[in-house]
Amino acid sequence: MIDFTVALAGLFVGFVVGLTGMGGGALMTPILVLLFKVQPLAAVSSDILASMIMKPVGGGVHWRRGSVNTGLVKWLVLGSVPSAFVGVLIMKASGQGPALQEHVKFALGIALLVVAVGLIIRPLLVRGRKPGESMAPVVVKRLPTVLIGIAGGLVVGVTSVGSGSLMIILLLMLYPKLRLSELVGTDLVQAIPLVASAA
Repeated sequence: MIDFTVALAGLFVGFVVGLTGMGGGALMTPILVLLFKVQPLAAVSSDILASMIMKPVGGGVHWRRGSVNTGLVKWLVLGSVPSAFVGVLIMKASGQGPALQEHVKFALGIALLVVAVGLIIRPLLVRGRKPGESMAPVVVKRLPTVLIGIAGGLVVGVTSVGSGSLMIILLLMLYPKLRLSELVGTDLVQAIPLVASAA
């Protein structure tokens, strides 16, 4: 019975991620920990592995629709992939057994609070925009984009949260003229190497 309910939870999370680009780790990891009583580290690892399958599917749909900014993807990945490795190494160095589980749970709690704040401010950032609205071409700001990648990769490496939730909010703040569909597509595609490196 638990396998069926976990599959239903995964179906729901996959739908939300495909629709918005947000919510994979922010939904799946807490569901595994709180509803299914999975140890925090196992929940993080399981979510990252599931994302390795989920993200390419959603990213492929956006790629075919032309809603991926490859320039942004390149600079995000340049920051996120190495920092995801660092995040995993930080967790590995932070202890073993129950102490490690507590560190993961604490980091996960902080990440989810940050994501919750982001979800509250996201409607303010997109207020007055239509989903398919045509915007001016985006000029890539390399250093800030790499820094967003670094922040997102580090958080994903530690908690599995942030590749969609946190990074989309930061990208919205940095690139307010980016079309919403392009924002989601870009985030999903950049998350593929990010979650692969964290896994």
